[in-house]
Amino acid sequence: MATTLQGSPREWGTRDTDFKRDLTNPFDFSQKRKLHIVFAGIYFVFNSSLGSSIASGAHDEIADHFHIPRENIQMVLPTSLYMAGFTIGPILFGPLSERFGRKPVLVITFSIYLIFTMACALAPDFPTLLVFRLFCGLGGSAPNAVLGGLFSDIYEDPHQRGLAMSWFIFATTFPPLLGPIISGFISTITWRWTFWAGLLIAAPGFPFLVTIPETYVPVLHGRKGKFDTEKQIAGLDNPGRLPEEQYISNRMCTVLSRPFIMFIREPIVFCCSMYLALVYAILYLFFEAYPIVFQDLYGLSAGVSGLAFLPILPGSVIAFVTVFLYSLYHTNAFSAGLTWAQLEEYRRLPLACIGALAIPIALFWLGWSAELSINPVMPMMSGIFFGFGYLLIFIALINYLTDAYKQFSASAAAAASTLRSIFAVCLPLATNPMYTKLGINWASSLLGFFSIMMAIIPFILIKKGPWIRANSRFAQMTQ
Repeated sequence: MATTLQGSPREWGTRDTDFKRDLTNPFDFSQKRKLHIVFAGIYFVFNSSLGSSIASGAHDEIADHFHIPRENIQMVLPTSLYMAGFTIGPILFGPLSERFGRKPVLVITFSIYLIFTMACALAPDFPTLLVFRLFCGLGGSAPNAVLGGLFSDIYEDPHQRGLAMSWFIFATTFPPLLGPIISGFISTITWRWTFWAGLLIAAPGFPFLVTIPETYVPVLHGRKGKFDTEKQIAGLDNPGRLPEEQYISNRMCTVLSRPFIMFIREPIVFCCSMYLALVYAILYLFFEAYPIVFQDLYGLSAGVSGLAFLPILPGSVIAFVTVFLYSLYHTNAFSAGLTWAQLEEYRRLPLACIGALAIPIALFWLGWSAELSINPVMPMMSGIFFGFGYLLIFIALINYLTDAYKQFSASAAAAASTLRSIFAVCLPLATNPMYTKLGINWASSLLGFFSIMMAIIPFILIKKGPWIRANSRFAQMTQ
């Protein structure tokens, strides 16, 4: 329930349209303001996701410019080091957003992303380019950890929150598919234009991000002098009246260690993180595997080969429509008081169960249809199943983490983001050896077998999730 602010509206520091709203309660933000927040966050993650793959289409031009053999493993590093930044960033920015607020973390990290994207375009040598790509990934990683918490801050209704999260996850799926296409064509002018294009696409979003309000309740209440139990939830209290230096040190250790603690002690976080990591890493493995399939096997150009990623998009669109329809179905069932709909696990996880079946289909399809005697369009079409399964799994599991951990969802998301980024760094490094030794068919099949093994996770969570949450310290603190 919204509380009433004391004092005159001018003392609140708000505009006239917000005079009757309690701006220490983000649920009470106007719909226009909420849409502004959602748009700014999605614009950020769109660009950071685009940046993750934008160097892949300029692979040959970068290699030739710096006199590196095209097949050298070093040429995986512009993408892998970006993903290494995704590994480091969330474990810092997720907890820090629960300490200092969502807005300052997002503004600072987006600034880092813009600065180092420009630096990549100006890099004088290959080692410098790699360092700049690492910092690009570091800055671009923040939305993966922060946006789940940001949307949880402003949307109390699970249906609205789920739709906002669905757009967020869709924005992490589509842009990586555009990266190889953009760079594959524009790098024929110069590889540097690849990064200038990334900067030109990203920069217009900065004003939208700077003008969002703070949304994290403990920070908002702290600004108003309301030191209550929410400070304890955020880890901000100092009950023992420790010396200031020791208190700050202890507080930061608590905040920064939270993702690791949740990953180790929370089975839901561990299982969701492992499954998301595999699916995410397969997507980034495709940036190395698709050139092997469509350039080396079929002889397509880099630009045309990049178009092979496009079928993933309609699969993602179908998945998005499926999410919307299921969300309406669940909401109606919940309102009708149906027993199954009252269980938290049925709000999201059935979608992951459907997606879990699509991923192995996509991998086996890709592996066994990639033959010279078969038109290249056929293996490309496997992307429809992959995009469908990928988006359903991500929307379901990330929303489930947000629903289960609410105030701590940024730390839960940070744990999941860090692990999947580690996988996305490591698995592509094995692409060339794996596809060379096993061949396209069995290398893809091996990934399919792993995806079948992991597909059991959402089914287990549906059955055991309520018991796990009932025995979870973090989940119970959000009740």
